[in-house]
Amino acid sequence: MSLRLRLSLTLGAAFALIWALAAAWMLSDLRNQMMFSLDQRLVASARMVAGLLEQLPALPSKGEGTHFSAEQLNIPGGMACQVSSLRGEILARSHSNPEQALEAEKMGFHDQIIDGAPWRSFTLARGDVRITTADRQIEREALNMSILLAASVPVGVALLGCLCLLWLGIGQGLAPLNRMRDALMRRSADSLEPLQIQPLPSELQPLLETQNQLFQRIGKTIERERRLTGDAAHELRSPLTAIKTHLQVARMTDGAARDQSLARAEEGADRLHRTLEQLLLLARVEGSLSFDDGVQCSAEQVAKLAIQDAASGDRQRIKFQVPARFSDAPLQMPAVLSIAALRNLLDNALRHTPGDRAVELSLETNGNRVHFLVRDHGPGIAEDDLQHLTQRFWRNGQSTGCGLGLAIVQAIVQRCGCTLHFDSRPDGLRVELTMPLQPV
Repeated sequence: MSLRLRLSLTLGAAFALIWALAAAWMLSDLRNQMMFSLDQRLVASARMVAGLLEQLPALPSKGEGTHFSAEQLNIPGGMACQVSSLRGEILARSHSNPEQALEAEKMGFHDQIIDGAPWRSFTLARGDVRITTADRQIEREALNMSILLAASVPVGVALLGCLCLLWLGIGQGLAPLNRMRDALMRRSADSLEPLQIQPLPSELQPLLETQNQLFQRIGKTIERERRLTGDAAHELRSPLTAIKTHLQVARMTDGAARDQSLARAEEGADRLHRTLEQLLLLARVEGSLSFDDGVQCSAEQVAKLAIQDAASGDRQRIKFQVPARFSDAPLQMPAVLSIAALRNLLDNALRHTPGDRAVELSLETNGNRVHFLVRDHGPGIAEDDLQHLTQRFWRNGQSTGCGLGLAIVQAIVQRCGCTLHFDSRPDGLRVELTMPLQPV
């Protein structure tokens, strides 16, 4: 079902219901007013007959059969009039229809059955006579139905007209959506340019902006994947070429030269393996894959696990400082990501720290966040190069890594709501990584 049809049915049903209730109220009030008017006509006719009788010759005191025409008594057509004595004797009638006499014992309005048909009568006492006027209920209902029908037709026509205008108005209101649909259908599959649709109602501006933002995110994702593919192809080509070269040398040589070539080929394979692992981790972090395995670790536990992974058994190269009475609240992020981020920072610090110096790791808490402070004792980094540290495959002349460690840290920071800050000094680089803690 289309949106236009759904809106038309919903609004039309509500509109028709409101009109029906209003029309029923109006017609009910109109019927009541009509019946009141017909009753007042009976009262007026009875009083008029009473006034005429005072001007006519004296009526006979007994017997029936004295008749006056409806014109003589000024009785409207379709009504009957009867003049009777207080003892019930009929002194005069406007005509012989109905054949049965009207009941005149009760004063005021009275519903009665005469000749099998319902009548509405009104009796008025004037002196020693009673004047009764009556009309048929069927004629009253017929008159009432004709008036109600005359009043209902314009209401029905107006309702149909409003429903038609509602259909056209909804179609006109949905026209901007149709223009957006047509604009999207005309675009090529690889087009990511922002939509430009004018004029557009203010209610649809957020939809257009969200659509354009989606195109921008898709474009950035595609560009990132293209750059990753190009950089990965370039980075993987070097170790593969080196491995192939060393294996060819090992095939052509013997003894120590062969062992050295095989060792270098193994080193190249290890480097290639580390690069592939980093690439897979970066793709998972930047993608939509979930890392939530239900494991929760405190900041101190994350630090110890990261030190164990980064030091490779030589924990003396990392000096860990934790304050007394440090909070044991778990981190509000997957443990595998927090460990990976801190491990990459420690790996980077160990790579640039001389072998006789230790990398320093300390913890601090500030409210519901924990700060990991990593300090190396390397030569530091130029101020202009700090902005390139988290770029993929970026390395300065002194780096021996693959250039993905800090890029992974930056991706984890963006995904988990962390912060990352670099401070380069002559005595080494200081890195501050802030992670959120779960509320206590």
